[in-house]
This record gives sequence, structure tokens and C-alpha cells, in this order.
Amino acid sequence: MRSIFHAAAAVFLLHFFLTVTFSVGIRTIGGGDGSGPGFGFSEAPDYRNGVECPVSVNKEVVSSCDPDLVHVAMTLDSEYLRGTIAAVHSVLRHASCPENVFFHFIAAEFDPASPRVLSKLVRSTFPSLNFKIYIFREDAVINLISSSIRQALENPLNYARNYLGDILDLCVDRVIYLDSDLVVVDDIHKLWNTALTNSRVIGAPEYCHANFTKYFTDGFWSDPVLSRVFHSRRPCYFNTGVMVMDLVRWREGNYRKRIENWMEIQRKRRIYELGSLPPFLLVFAGNVEAIDHKWNQHGLGGDNVRGSCRSLHTGPVSLLHWSGKGKPWVRLDARNPCPLDHLWKPYDLYKGSSIKDRSSFPSSIFLGFSSYLS
Repeated sequence: MRSIFHAAAAVFLLHFFLTVTFSVGIRTIGGGDGSGPGFGFSEAPDYRNGVECPVSVNKEVVSSCDPDLVHVAMTLDSEYLRGTIAAVHSVLRHASCPENVFFHFIAAEFDPASPRVLSKLVRSTFPSLNFKIYIFREDAVINLISSSIRQALENPLNYARNYLGDILDLCVDRVIYLDSDLVVVDDIHKLWNTALTNSRVIGAPEYCHANFTKYFTDGFWSDPVLSRVFHSRRPCYFNTGVMVMDLVRWREGNYRKRIENWMEIQRKRRIYELGSLPPFLLVFAGNVEAIDHKWNQHGLGGDNVRGSCRSLHTGPVSLLHWSGKGKPWVRLDARNPCPLDHLWKPYDLYKGSSIKDRSSFPSSIFLGFSSYLS
């Protein structure tokens, strides 16, 4: 009973600090009351830069190419929309200079909600947000996807991170990739300032104590030709839901094609069971810029089968990540939340009426884009 009390007390204290502490550079203007055209989401508070924030050279017109901004890439779809909105809210809430953050949203080509609808929704929820929406052509990857341990992992949009170098504007040299099932509880500028040394292409928290062999089949490890990919490096597990990426080096090294090559082998040989993660491990594990573990307290969604409750890893927290089957908004709505799900709730702007319920939208805004930006 005492251990349960202590665990509950720890969650309460973490909840308190995450919900009342703001970065000193922010000026906050009250958000909407939820009565406006939020399409199911309340308008977020208007987070503005403080006087100590640097002013961009292009202050009159914010551009997706501005190197002075923090560039964040995320997927945007109806299935995980609630999570994405909460994640964006968390980034802005804790950023020292929220107006200096630019979001690059990757939308699925055949999502139930068109990119036009998603754009209107983001703009109504975050009126002053700097963002651009790109269309992900699913046919670029659909024939490379193999069955996975969980059907959700087979969603083509899970593979959009493989194509960021092609999808985003060529002027975008560097980006932070974030999954939609997380919240950032620290200043995103700190993560942005991560140096990628020794020509490394990506940076992420590494977990070298994890059993790396379990991410691949026995057939992979018993094949001397395939398994020798790791002979010259010491591979460690890392989670692809939080990455700092050098897109110049990515494009120059044609890393998209390297990942696709392993996906083609998987279709023929079945060398792993998970979805989009193993190809990244095959290409990058052992050559990743190690970032502090506090930037990805992952696994809060439990495993890929049961989605059971998990506790925090030991140490400080800058980002909470509900990777795994269980998602906080689903468990909260079902009134069966895990203790840590309550840490996600303060960033949730959802106020009802599902994006999938088209009756709540004017029919005129369900027009798909006829051109593609990717």
C-alpha cells in the first residue's frame, strides 16, 4: 500500500510541475472558450515570444525555409489527430520562443479528412502557428510494407519519416521528427541545439542495455551475409519517434534508398516482426548521436500486444512518449487510464465531435487536393 501511495504522489508532483511551469521567454494570451469553429478542439492559448527571443531576419514573412527557426516534422491524420494537437500544444507551451518554431505536417493522401480540412483545423486551434502541410504519396511505400506484429504499425504514414528528405522543401536542412503520441515538457530549443558530430545523420536517445537481438528473427542472425551489417559497429536500440535529423547528409547519402533496400529484403526473407523501426536500426544503429534519455521517456503505451501500464524510467523527464499499443486519449475516454496518462491530459484540447464524423463539417471543406506537394 505504501509503494502505491508513493507512486501516486510522484505522479501528482510531476503533474504539478509540468502544468504550472512555463519557459520565461513566453507571453501567454488567453485561448478560446471552445465556442468557436474549432472542429472539435478548443483554441489554444496564444503563446508569444518574450523580449529576449531572437528576431528572425525574415520577421515579416515566416518561411518554411528560415534557418533561424526550429523545424519540427510530424504526421497529421484523423486517427492520431488528437495526439498530434496535444503534442503541438506541449511544444508551444514549454518553448522559450514559441513563435520561432515551424511545424512541417505530413498528411496521408487518402485520409478520411482531406488536407484542406486538417489545415483548417490546425489553423483554428492554433491561429498564430507557423506550419505547412505536405501530402504523402502512399504509393511510394505501400508495396514495400510487410505484415507486422500489430496492424497499426502497417499504416503507410508510419513510414513517412523515411521520406522527409524528399517531402520537405529542399531548403530545410535540419529537422526534429516527433511522433504523435507524446508530449514535450521542456524547451524544444534545447533538443534543437543537439550537435550531430562525426558526420552523423541522426541523433536520438540510445538504449544499449536493451536486448538488440530480439528486434530481428533467428533467420536474420543465422545468415552471415545479412548479420554482418553490424560487424563493424556496436548497435544499440533507439526509438524513431524522437530524432534530430540532418537532411543535407540524409539526402547526400541517399538514406531513403538504404532503408528501402532492407524493406525489400524483408518482403522476401522475413527478417523482423515490427514495422518501420527495424530498417532504421539496420541502417543507423551504432552510428547515432546519443541524446540524453530524458528526451524520450518511451514505452508508456505498454507493449505492442496488451498495452499495459508502465512507469517512468529513472531520471529527469523532458519528453513523455506513449509508444506501444495503449494511447492516453483512448484510455482516458474509456475511463480506464494508467496513472501516467493524467500527465498527457493538460495538453489535450479535444472538446468532442470526432473528425471522422463528417456531419459536423460543411461539405464544402471535404475537397481533396488535386496536386501534391511531395
